[in-house]
Amino acid sequence: MSTGTSAGSPAPWQRAATGANLLSPNGDLGVTIFEEMTTLAMSTGSINLGQGFPDEDGPAEIKAAAQEAMASGANQYAPGKGVPALRDAIAAHQGRFYGLNPDPDTEVLVTTGATEAIAATLLALIQPGDEVLTFEPFYDSYGAIIGMAGAKHVTAPLLAPDFMPDLTALEDAFSSRTKVVLLNNPHNPTGAVFPELVLAKIVDLATKYQAIIVSDEVYEHLTFGVAHIPITSLPGAAERTITISSAGKTFSFTGWKIGWLTGPEHLVAAVRTVKQFLTYSSGTPFQSAIAVGLGLPDEFYTGIASTLRNKRDILAEGLRAAGFGVYNPSGTYFINVDTAPLGIRDSVDLARRLPGLVGVAAIPVPVFCHPEGAERTRSLLRFAFCKKTEVLEEAAGRLATLKDRL
Repeated sequence: MSTGTSAGSPAPWQRAATGANLLSPNGDLGVTIFEEMTTLAMSTGSINLGQGFPDEDGPAEIKAAAQEAMASGANQYAPGKGVPALRDAIAAHQGRFYGLNPDPDTEVLVTTGATEAIAATLLALIQPGDEVLTFEPFYDSYGAIIGMAGAKHVTAPLLAPDFMPDLTALEDAFSSRTKVVLLNNPHNPTGAVFPELVLAKIVDLATKYQAIIVSDEVYEHLTFGVAHIPITSLPGAAERTITISSAGKTFSFTGWKIGWLTGPEHLVAAVRTVKQFLTYSSGTPFQSAIAVGLGLPDEFYTGIASTLRNKRDILAEGLRAAGFGVYNPSGTYFINVDTAPLGIRDSVDLARRLPGLVGVAAIPVPVFCHPEGAERTRSLLRFAFCKKTEVLEEAAGRLATLKDRL
């Protein structure tokens, strides 16, 4: 049975694969760079600093709350828009940290992780012929879903060393066909946290072109010395903005796949219409447990950022000792380096060699880009520092030997 369509008309899976840089020009389907690097790490016994997931669980009280929920029988379908306790907790969280007040009944939707929130939102709001604007480098699922929906993926570059956009280039990327601006702040893979100046420009341009803002803010509590500003809190933004968050990133329970989005009722209703035919609902006992997590005291939230900042600094020291040019991030799980000071211009090639050289795996940044952006970021590598301190110390020690092994 054929999985393709007529010549010149790719199937949705092919558009998704192309959007995520998984389809070669001859049509062969490749594996993700994450799978390739993970396989390399396993075969060489390397420390895997490629994929961004923690290697230890989050707070014990959240895990205990999930176990209690299971034991008490919360094991059947949750309401499609999420269990009431979690929706109430999400609304309270938005008020507590940002002074926002979404209605938990009509302006909050619980999703199967942030990835489903992104997919359901884009599938609800875009169609062939529309343009979706993201910064570049971009998280790979953005390109996949934009491609699946048949829209055009337009990018505006983020430039080293601070990975801030050129505002003129950003404005030039907008057009009358721009339907959605898909923002990731704090930004993966660069670690940038965008200031109010940049966010206000996005709001102004989205308003001018009548575009919807979809803001992926899963790293909202993981910033280092700078404040996270939800774009929906800026004047003129709330009426056109969907904001996406993730329990996996905040609480280190990535396998539970609990995410959510907030926004104006008409947009949330549109997304809910699509979401109910994807997963309908998910993770009933996990939802009530995350409600407990959202009520944890401020010390928890400041503590996770402080701990992660220390881990960033441990890895950064090893990367500098290796001879890389290091770009210290202001947020997220990730730190980027430039391989050029080592005389290496091809980070994809080095990523494939690194496990064998020093026993550490990383992800080349060009895989998060279209061809022009890939050339611009050709010498950049991304490392994840959301690992145990002793693992990062070992990785830093291994990396420090790199110059002698090249």
